[in-house]
Amino acid sequence: MKLPALRPMALASLIANIALVVTGAAVRLTDSGLGCPTWPRCTDGSYTTTSAMGVHGVIEFTNRLLGIALFVVALACFVVAWLQKPRRRRQVRLSLLVLLGIPGQGVVGGITVLTDLNPWVVGLHFLLSMALIAAAYALWHSTAEGDGPPVHLVTTPLRHLTLLLTLASAGVIVLGVVVTGSGPHSGDNGAKRNGLDPAAIAQAHADLVFLLIGLTAAVWLAFRAVNAPVPARAALTLLVIELSQGLIGFVQYFTHLPVALVAAHMLGASLVWTATIAVLLALRTRPAIPEAPTEAIPASLPTPAPSPSR
Repeated sequence: MKLPALRPMALASLIANIALVVTGAAVRLTDSGLGCPTWPRCTDGSYTTTSAMGVHGVIEFTNRLLGIALFVVALACFVVAWLQKPRRRRQVRLSLLVLLGIPGQGVVGGITVLTDLNPWVVGLHFLLSMALIAAAYALWHSTAEGDGPPVHLVTTPLRHLTLLLTLASAGVIVLGVVVTGSGPHSGDNGAKRNGLDPAAIAQAHADLVFLLIGLTAAVWLAFRAVNAPVPARAALTLLVIELSQGLIGFVQYFTHLPVALVAAHMLGASLVWTATIAVLLALRTRPAIPEAPTEAIPASLPTPAPSPSR
């Protein structure tokens, strides 16, 4: 039986992980965070939503169903990575990492519900999604390269600069989580906030965004200067996404956080992080490992010459 190709399946896993972030935002923005007030059941007597729970129960339960679908896709990726010939260890490890992360995400989601949407636990829930997105992208990326030793496409200083960019991108996401925890969209009426000053945290977040955009522009120009087209394209893509995300962020702040723009901003955060990982992985390539040459076996051994008679 021919196995399905891993590359489209890994792409489906990546898209599903990003979609889970968006549906999670929908749960929070519609005040459906406690639509299923307990976990792992939806209610004390049912694993599924009931008509008495209304639309909030439907929204929260649908988000849980997407988590199950995400697990099925991740399991399929792992099975294909394990069974394909030749088996590629890196793909097995990455697919297993994604697979194991999804139940972990479910547990954190359950703790979120059981702690009545504690903003710090909600933030951890989001950050775990970012980690899964990074692993899913790395899995997808690995299907387009070999397993040979990495070949760096840029010099060490540029690799260090890109690492600094990656840290700044992670910092922007973490501060964004803190801003969200101080804002009005708590996921349920009466849910706690983190108690920090929203304006001060938002200003720190914006300052770090400006640093990230500056670093991305510098990296893009540096890649062009050293004639590294693949990393340069990845950096330019990241820069465009960052500028779009920054525009959405400023508009949502000055329009008092309308739901539609907040949801778009959550999607944008996932895309910024994905594009950041893409730049990081574009710094090197991995050639295929050449197959060991096989020596031809002669059809028959030569007959030894008869020894001269004495």
